Amino acid sequence: MTRDIHHFLNGKTTVGTSGQFGDVYNPNTGAVQARVQFATTDEVARAVADAKTAQVKWAAMNPQRRARVLMTYKSLVEAEMDSLAELLSSEHGKVVADSKGDLIRGLEVIEFACGVPHLLKGEYTESAGTGIDVYSMRQPLGVVAGISPFNFPAMIPMWFMGMALATGNAMILKPSEKDPSVPVRLAELMVEAGLPEGVLQIVHGDKTAVDALLHNDDIKAVSFVGSSNIAHYIAQTCAQQGKRFQAMGGAKNHGIIMPDADMDQVVTDFLGAAFGSAGERCMALPVAVPVGQDTADEFVGRIKEEAAKLRVGISTDADAHYGPVVSAAHRASIEKWIQTGIDEGADLLLDGRGFELQGHEKGFFIGPTLFDNVKPSMTAYQEEIFGPVLQVVRADSLDEAAHLPSEHQYGNGVAIFTRNGLAAREFASKVQVGMVGINVPIPVPVAYHSFGGWKRSAFTDTNQYGTDGIRFFTKIKTVTQRWPTGDIGDQAFVIPTMN
Repeated sequence: MTRDIHHFLNGKTTVGTSGQFGDVYNPNTGAVQARVQFATTDEVARAVADAKTAQVKWAAMNPQRRARVLMTYKSLVEAEMDSLAELLSSEHGKVVADSKGDLIRGLEVIEFACGVPHLLKGEYTESAGTGIDVYSMRQPLGVVAGISPFNFPAMIPMWFMGMALATGNAMILKPSEKDPSVPVRLAELMVEAGLPEGVLQIVHGDKTAVDALLHNDDIKAVSFVGSSNIAHYIAQTCAQQGKRFQAMGGAKNHGIIMPDADMDQVVTDFLGAAFGSAGERCMALPVAVPVGQDTADEFVGRIKEEAAKLRVGISTDADAHYGPVVSAAHRASIEKWIQTGIDEGADLLLDGRGFELQGHEKGFFIGPTLFDNVKPSMTAYQEEIFGPVLQVVRADSLDEAAHLPSEHQYGNGVAIFTRNGLAAREFASKVQVGMVGINVPIPVPVAYHSFGGWKRSAFTDTNQYGTDGIRFFTKIKTVTQRWPTGDIGDQAFVIPTMN
């Protein structure tokens, strides 16, 4: 019998009333293991209203006390690391070690957010004019929303929660309906850590719940990570509603391989970055661009040999390099893109379609897939596949190689592999992509910097977490004050200046 996953409202599990549910699968077996309730528009509205009430007291708490809640929260999550990772893997499909990485990268943002007493300090100018002082302060927005994707059900909710809660906001989190259990448990732990009830609310659902958040006047900002088409929709709707928004979309990251690169390291890096987590990462590295035919021939030969050795297994297999993809529908989409690549004339060197794991024949598995001689005009190159598929686009020069990510519709991440410092420096400066790795295959910035791409990878002016996260979730107020000692007379009718 399947279990039901409920909303988490006002500090407790709350049974919904819609009667609508989504199936939550175990990707390792293909079986439905749970149902998640979908919220109605009215249920979302009540969650927002309760959060609005709870936020007032939370915002009035001094930032050091809010930071202490986050410090306690970090300890609670670390204490449950093993069980949380296993729960995450059971719904997403990524191997347990990768799920722990998901949790740890989220906790790094929580660690950064614990510094909020310093991060919220404003500016002060004494005697900006005669007897006039000017100072600024950062204040919370009120109630904000976070809409998170299936591929990082721990990390990205913690990106949202860490920044929004530390700055004094209340948050409504709408996690992916594909793997909702870990976000609920993370919210429970936040309340256990001392967060007042109602400050963090979890509502589940589909587009109905999303639209209810986007059109609610009490939601002052929305942070979203997901596909580019939905990110664009979020951005447009929020702009029309006068809301702040961060809308992070898809990616098609390139790895440029120079002739002087350490090929042993390159092959190892691509194995993990292209096939790890079954390629279901917006910072995966699904496009290899070797420069020069000798470089390309060596790379293709070696990556084909090593990729064929990768162990695809269930998420609890400690020896597996990666597990299944999240759903049967997503597997079918990936397989369709593989066929598109074949039809468009790319050379298929490894075909992961039809992969079956003994004893788990109904699981959502795809084997490593490798294409050579992919051309920029192919739609299979232009679009995000989001699976364990590596495409090789050969280039004759660094200029030609750098042109590919710079001109692509996505601009999330890019990497260059080289021993030449000047070439790497020039590449990093000129490439039109938001995050750059130099001999680093997955250049996700550390928590005290910020995450964000360009072009159709990000419809936003501010990045996730870091100081950009503080700015996004706060509004600045500037105060100009004077304590006069005498009669100002006719000067009251003159616009103030600093003379």
